[in-house]
Amino acid sequence: MTASGIAQGGQARTQSTMMCWRMHEFGPPEIMKFEPVSRPEPGPGEVLVKVAAAGVGPWDGWIRAGKSALPQPLPLTLGSDLSGQIVAVGPGVSKVRVGDQVYGVTNPRFIGAYAEYAVASSDMVSSKPTSLTHVEAASVPVIAVTAWQALFDHAQLKAGQSVVIHGAAGNVGAYAVQLARHAGVQTVATVSTADVSFVRNLGANRVVDYRTQRFEKAVRDADAVIDLVGGETQSRSFQVLRRGGKLISAVSRPDQNFAKHYGVEATFFLVNVTSQYLTEIGRLVDGGELRTNVGPVLALADAREAHFMLDGARPRPKGKIVLAVGAS
Repeated sequence: MTASGIAQGGQARTQSTMMCWRMHEFGPPEIMKFEPVSRPEPGPGEVLVKVAAAGVGPWDGWIRAGKSALPQPLPLTLGSDLSGQIVAVGPGVSKVRVGDQVYGVTNPRFIGAYAEYAVASSDMVSSKPTSLTHVEAASVPVIAVTAWQALFDHAQLKAGQSVVIHGAAGNVGAYAVQLARHAGVQTVATVSTADVSFVRNLGANRVVDYRTQRFEKAVRDADAVIDLVGGETQSRSFQVLRRGGKLISAVSRPDQNFAKHYGVEATFFLVNVTSQYLTEIGRLVDGGELRTNVGPVLALADAREAHFMLDGARPRPKGKIVLAVGAS
């Protein structure tokens, strides 16, 4: 074979494979493998994205540990949030095209994004907000849509109503505070002492420092509670709702006996990310109504370190962890 033939052959192999984080068993971060696999091809209704950045969320850790709410056959590639450029489209895709810059989620199983290329459902991506970098955009999808659906789809809040947001300084909570403010919903945010000023700056109407004050003594007759904490915080939250109010949790199933006793609705939900939500959130981001909060930014090759952060084995600064994959 000629030198040029060797070069062409090497290039062909490079183009047909990619690096990604694979799991062949469930367990701690040590079981994650950074390895080459064949570059995937989009099927009907799917697009292939050259990943510029991938978000890292607690659900990634649950999937890795075998605690996913959904069946997760092995082997699998971790990751759901992504931002990048479409490089191929499958049959039946018409709303997006090759060359489009998009952000969103891979698929309903929330897998496949910790990779140089990822297949995504075309119904779960939308145009990347023009005001954001790919790293910033990859931090948005799951947490922002979770906040939106908790407030407006499940709690069905309207302007002038009131909501208590637990974990308001967290990734989902910060979006919930901003979205509620934009919608004219009065917010009571519960946070620790160090986060009081941060949440006030996001637009919370009242802030309760749970380290110095019990929120159930400070709040009465709220229309809704958005629970992003669970446990005892969730159990105590029934007391602050008006009769007919709603407790919405994104972390654990509320006690229906408590709900009946207090005369309220109590619901747990799993986020459903779609292009429509992403488009509306992107519009609010580009309009200056929502701001992102990116935390540690790591190289794709360092994804295992991100999972040590998720598990508390490494110090974790605030904000959403993002993997810079092909981002310049």
